[in-house]
Amino acid sequence: MNVLFIPEAVDGEFHKPALELATYAAELAKMLGGEPIALVFGDASNDSIQVLGIYGTARALKAADGKYNSFDSAVWASAAALAVEKANAGIVVCTGTFNGKALSARLAAKLGAGLVSGAAGLPHKSAEALVYRKPIFSSKGFGEFAIDTDKQVVCIGINSFRVAESENPVQVSIENLGSDGTQPKIEVLETMRSKGQVLLTEAEVVVSAGRGLRGPENWHMIEELANILGAATSCSKPVSDVGWRPHSEHVGQTGLTISPNLYIAVGISGAIQHLAGVNNSKVIAVINKDPEAPFFKSADYGIIGDAFEVLPKLIEAAKALKK
Repeated sequence: MNVLFIPEAVDGEFHKPALELATYAAELAKMLGGEPIALVFGDASNDSIQVLGIYGTARALKAADGKYNSFDSAVWASAAALAVEKANAGIVVCTGTFNGKALSARLAAKLGAGLVSGAAGLPHKSAEALVYRKPIFSSKGFGEFAIDTDKQVVCIGINSFRVAESENPVQVSIENLGSDGTQPKIEVLETMRSKGQVLLTEAEVVVSAGRGLRGPENWHMIEELANILGAATSCSKPVSDVGWRPHSEHVGQTGLTISPNLYIAVGISGAIQHLAGVNNSKVIAVINKDPEAPFFKSADYGIIGDAFEVLPKLIEAAKALKK
């Protein structure tokens, strides 16, 4: 069974989420005795597409028409349905970004396909169905979901699958998909991207803060610690809601889901909605002056203390380690 996957390019280049997706598609196709085939939208160059060959992709369909440069779920879903037919694919795999979730849902409806959103790994076979595992109840547990439809759509969680280069890198054969008659109904006036040194969704270390920091004027401590550690910065939902930090930094149930090697939470109580976005972190360290803060129950390391006393000491210790 062939697997069609849709990696998202950022400014024409593929980053970690796209490479996770390529790895996932290659291993899924191998398991099912098929071929991984990429569907590339927008302005990704042919040289950029060749990067996918390092992860086992030998064939790509390119939707190069100008109308695909900006995301429109209806337009992309129509093109993806065309690609499914052209690639003779039984499974379509998307990344769990906001765009990926919107595209996968619309495409599943268009194909009459079963959909699993937020899959945490490769499926296993059970009778006539493929069974996918995904977090449920705000990542408090896992559920298993079987799909037995002819076509399947799977949206994998960000940072839920490793990036692994293929033992046999290949040259990618690129074919123009062409265009159907679907026209965009959305006009993109401006695109604003996070300009931090480290992309939050790709960061190995994340320093995050909540209302315990008292105001945006104190965020320089978070940024200084992040700079020393080569980390990305994030925040809790209340912080982004009041405008202290941009919504692009909000992690949690209604924001981004991340899984860095180290997540440092400063002045965040640790409500279940926030934990849903960070529970997959390898190590969680919490700084909070409230010993009853729920976050301490999920933390690997905890410091009970005032952030304005602890952070300066932590920054100095980090500087010393860097010397």
